[in-house]
Amino acid sequence: MASKGKPSPRSAVEPLSKEQVARLGRKHQLVDPTHYYPTGPRQPNEGEINAQNPKATARLLEGVSLVVRSRSRVRAWGLEHVPETGPFITAATHVTMYDVFIPMMSLFHMGRRPRYMAKAEMAKWPLIGKWFQLVGMQPTPRGQGQAKIIEDESVAILTSGRPLTIWPEGTVTRDPLKWPMSLKSGVGVIALEASRQLGRQVPLFCSVTWGAASINHWWPWPRRNVVMCYDAQLDYGDLLADLDSWGPEPPESAVKELTRRIRQRMEVVMAEIRGEEPPAEGYWDFRTMSRQPR
Repeated sequence: MASKGKPSPRSAVEPLSKEQVARLGRKHQLVDPTHYYPTGPRQPNEGEINAQNPKATARLLEGVSLVVRSRSRVRAWGLEHVPETGPFITAATHVTMYDVFIPMMSLFHMGRRPRYMAKAEMAKWPLIGKWFQLVGMQPTPRGQGQAKIIEDESVAILTSGRPLTIWPEGTVTRDPLKWPMSLKSGVGVIALEASRQLGRQVPLFCSVTWGAASINHWWPWPRRNVVMCYDAQLDYGDLLADLDSWGPEPPESAVKELTRRIRQRMEVVMAEIRGEEPPAEGYWDFRTMSRQPR
């Protein structure tokens, strides 16, 4: 049975401890993604870089990296999974607005220039709204009847050969304990439909970030630990097995299953970063604002 979520004593966000980061470092090779090529030499995608306002992008990236370093100690593992060429999808967690910049900055430092879906209102923000658009933001209208437009634009980005970053929760998580909540099904539609049009499985990676929820942005000292995992490619080839029999849209059952796999994987990775188990009662459902059994 679903339970109405009420913040518990655990809902107070504790900083990610040095001890937990050290434990992660013993298991994974943690790197600093606030600098170029943190995993070692690689071939930057010059075509993408030159096509996406290179001067404006370099300035924004430098500014974001400086702000991130001044407020946090960011470490990451798994960035070697980022392809050097071709389209791919990054499905990222969204605990805080700070988390938007961590995967974006990291992928830029890996020599890729993904387009990224963001609410259209951000394009109108003073000063930085225009910069967001210059460096790859795809403004997305929100509201009823807009999902198909967003999905079609996203598929077009991928079939053009560009990578795409999505925050499939649709907004910052409403889970009182800050775990990934229910995802919008659009991420499943986009991945399956782009794969059908390209005739192959589009690589899909979960990016999970934790630690920024404890940052006090009015007085951001001492700096907090933030860790991101860029997970190994999520396999969904079995859901493409009968794509020749699909109708105009990918089957709802396949969309739901892929969306479930993404949310589940996000939860597993976040549990590892946090060093704790997710709520036994289930995951947070945005529509009902309550926990639902897994």
